[in-house]
Amino acid sequence: MDIHQLYQEFVNKVPHIELDRRELMDRNAPNKSTRILLGESSNVLNWNDVRFPWSYGLYKKFLGNFWTPFEINMQADKKDFPLLTEEQQDTFLKIIGLLSFLDSMQSDYSADISKHLTDSSLNALMIMLAQQEVIHNQSYSYILASVEQTKEAQDKVFEFWKHDEVLINRNDFIVNGYKPQVKHPTITDMLVSIIYDVVLEGLFFYSGFAFFYDLARHGKMVASATMINYINRDEQQHVRLFTEIFKAIKQDFPEYDVPELKALTTAIFKKAAELETTWSHYIIGTRFPTIDVDELAGYIRFIANVRTKQLGAEPPFLRQETNPMEWIKVYAETDLGKTDFFEQKSRAYTKTDDTFDDTEDIDLGGLL
Repeated sequence: MDIHQLYQEFVNKVPHIELDRRELMDRNAPNKSTRILLGESSNVLNWNDVRFPWSYGLYKKFLGNFWTPFEINMQADKKDFPLLTEEQQDTFLKIIGLLSFLDSMQSDYSADISKHLTDSSLNALMIMLAQQEVIHNQSYSYILASVEQTKEAQDKVFEFWKHDEVLINRNDFIVNGYKPQVKHPTITDMLVSIIYDVVLEGLFFYSGFAFFYDLARHGKMVASATMINYINRDEQQHVRLFTEIFKAIKQDFPEYDVPELKALTTAIFKKAAELETTWSHYIIGTRFPTIDVDELAGYIRFIANVRTKQLGAEPPFLRQETNPMEWIKVYAETDLGKTDFFEQKSRAYTKTDDTFDDTEDIDLGGLL
């Protein structure tokens, strides 16, 4: 059964409840929201009085992870880039073009979702998430300005997503998953759009990330890989936020927590992994002997399994329980502050003691 049929089965099984925009202010409502959607909330943010204990912990994580591209010295990469092979340069630039498209779309999507969340703490997190996506896009421009000296060459990279058929198919998969929620928002389509969001932020970046980490482990374009590592870390937290929202919606509206949603989730990630594998073969393939194409495909399947389980569904690839690209863990560690690889400033942060409730990060299932 294809994704469209599974989507229709889900739609037919659950109520049709349209979403309203959150009130700007409601003096008759409590500060702590009563429901995540269509609930009562004054919209005043008091971190001592929030509904979701994990939201403040994530807020602190977002604050502690703050960075800007200007922190990273690109002079070494500027010298490295002309020394890359033509194929390495081509792949490098095309992946930058892909990432810029995905993060641009995320800024708009997160703003759209935020309008419907009747919880001031989650609205605050969405605003911070959108800011991070803008910083990510700035980082791609910053990298390009360092390695491509003409504006014409830089502009070409940002136009790539419009013309390449493999990339168009991949990106349309996400766009079409978002459209129903954006055009006619319902609880049904918000849940479905969040699945696609986790695909985008939790799967569709990862073969590109692997390429940058592979360059860096061979001493090339280390500053760019450092920036990618910071983006990688941000995206991990974005996935956490959306998976928590997904679970909270199902808790508040248990009539939507049905087998049809789980089946749809599994099917979406199966197709997404196929699209990501096609892209990785196209953009990386067998052109780089230091990246094994079969291991990369297994890595994609492994990540798809992890993300599907985070959303409460069965993994689509039952024979991919481990990460076949063990080497990537050293380069993709997102919160240990290591400086031995990237040789940049340490990103280790100290947690503060305060009166707010906090929670530990969710288990990423051995993703790294």
